[in-house]
Amino acid sequence: MDSVLPLRHTIADGLRTQITTGRLKAGERLPSEPSLAAQYKVSTTTLRNALALLQAEGLIEKVHGKGNFVRHPLRRLTYTRGRLTSDADLRVTIRTTNLLARGDLISLLGVPSRTPLTEFLCLTHQGERPHSLARIYVPRDLASAQLPWRRSGVEESRDQIRARPPTPEEASSLRISSTLAVLSITRVSIDNTGRVVEAALLFLPGDRAEALFITHHTANAKGQEG
Repeated sequence: MDSVLPLRHTIADGLRTQITTGRLKAGERLPSEPSLAAQYKVSTTTLRNALALLQAEGLIEKVHGKGNFVRHPLRRLTYTRGRLTSDADLRVTIRTTNLLARGDLISLLGVPSRTPLTEFLCLTHQGERPHSLARIYVPRDLASAQLPWRRSGVEESRDQIRARPPTPEEASSLRISSTLAVLSITRVSIDNTGRVVEAALLFLPGDRAEALFITHHTANAKGQEG
């Protein structure tokens, strides 16, 4: 017996087709949720579940008090070798705060409790749209020397990457749905003395981010002798 897709998937498929074929254009407002629910003969809850699928795919966005809109095509961010790259024109706003090491920052930076730190809160925009969020922590005695992404003398960097739901603060800052996963990257940079000189927490919306890993293999000189 053929399986029957839940109604939310059927509705999402229909709207997705209209978007991808151009019948619904970028920036266009969708009919109201009650109107769509009446059109598809479903409850408002089922209709909203269908729209949530499209929001998670990055095809539509819900603007509070205005309705649901077809999203403009998003430029992708690529994270490779510890840097974010994009083919879009991006601008970054930076807010600097002095604070004392507490909680996870103590172990992340390998410093005693209440060590003076500087936090760089970086929000990247493409046009008016938030694109990525970063919190960069640097021991205060190093922070005055140079901006963190121009730091020299780094001997080793360690990246931990995972996908997870956004926190309410991340969803609000990035203007994304709470159902859309974010790529969370924790990067620790260490100098040649073993000191952690920077800890960066990056948050990238899952509908526009990808991680690229490059491995360089070196030939074993002994194995080639003979």
